[in-house]
Amino acid sequence: MNTSASFEGSSSPFKFLNFDFTTPVSEKIPSLEDRFSEFVQPTQDADLLRQLSFIPGLKEILMIRQVHALEHATVWVLSESKSAYPAQGEPTNVQLDNELLSGLSTEQGFYLYGEVNISDLRRAVILARHRLTSGEWDLAVHPRCGTNLSVAMLLTAGLAVGVHLLLPFRPIEQLIGLGLAATTAAELAPDLGSMAQRYLTTAIPFNLTIDNIIRTRDVWGRHAHFVKVGWQE
Repeated sequence: MNTSASFEGSSSPFKFLNFDFTTPVSEKIPSLEDRFSEFVQPTQDADLLRQLSFIPGLKEILMIRQVHALEHATVWVLSESKSAYPAQGEPTNVQLDNELLSGLSTEQGFYLYGEVNISDLRRAVILARHRLTSGEWDLAVHPRCGTNLSVAMLLTAGLAVGVHLLLPFRPIEQLIGLGLAATTAAELAPDLGSMAQRYLTTAIPFNLTIDNIIRTRDVWGRHAHFVKVGWQE
């Protein structure tokens, strides 16, 4: 009885054990961006809304996620335009953030706070949507987003409760534990916050249309520009 495994065109019965070690590991293992690009589909929100239209508030949730991404991308684009001519010696391949600009998303559009020309804002919104839907999905994530703060607070609270229960109930041990919890949360929050933005609180605005941009006040009476959007299938 022949127990050797042989394959057509193979010089060795153990050819199937050969591995290709010449290909870089980065080419074998898909990156997070590659996995995210496979996950994102232009019609996913519209399809989800058609299938689950009976769920109250679903359309508003889907809209605010897309508006949230558009808000972040608009701030990035405006920041780039303000820094179109960087100082000599400064790198130009990094995202530049104008901390004087901020935003607030709603299901009808978003408020943009800060001094900006309405014509520049109109161009920035259109360009931001185009770049997002063309594959520049990093623009949907912003380090100053409130999602990061929420994640940091939840992490700090969770770790603080954990060390409080695990460590002895003596003041010194509890203080050391709280310090470690706060430090760990501060280290983990930026990355976890970015992941939360990417997969939970933002979505690529494939279904948004730019309806109008006006100068107005928000519910707290602060001056802002409001970018009104609509939904398209």
